[in-house]
Amino acid sequence: MTADTMRDPFKNPFPASDTIRHAIWEMLVPRDIDAFLAADWSSVAGDFVEEGFIGIDGRREINPDKWRLAFPTLSAYREEWLRQARDFAGQSFAEDPRTAIFTTTTLEDIEIEGDTALVRKKFDGSLKKSDGGIDVLKWQTLYYCRLHEGRWKISGFTGYLPNPME
Repeated sequence: MTADTMRDPFKNPFPASDTIRHAIWEMLVPRDIDAFLAADWSSVAGDFVEEGFIGIDGRREINPDKWRLAFPTLSAYREEWLRQARDFAGQSFAEDPRTAIFTTTTLEDIEIEGDTALVRKKFDGSLKKSDGGIDVLKWQTLYYCRLHEGRWKISGFTGYLPNPME
């Protein structure tokens, strides 16, 4: 059994004593997943820095020439996030989606420099649909976080990147 298969996907890999990484993981894994499953933006709205927010859609492309400035504002990202969450909520699955998403999600690499952090969140797995189909969850996102108003928040991201980048 590899270390990855023994990993508890629901357990924060950062000890509480590593307060910054612990808080960032809580924001970007359980809070993000639960809000998405509930299609409840209000429960994560406070996790973002609105001023200067930027989101890049990597379109699962290796070549950055194909990436797009899909989310020039937080409101543009919020609308797409809600669209995806509502679409997901309307689907039927043959397994518990929360468990499947946690199991496919890995966030174990957070680089911190002063009041800024680079966070690597990866998805690698799938979710079985009730109709026999499979929803492949295989991409990665680089989040840019910073200390803002006393807590760590997302100031932007480059997401929907291939996983792995080859």
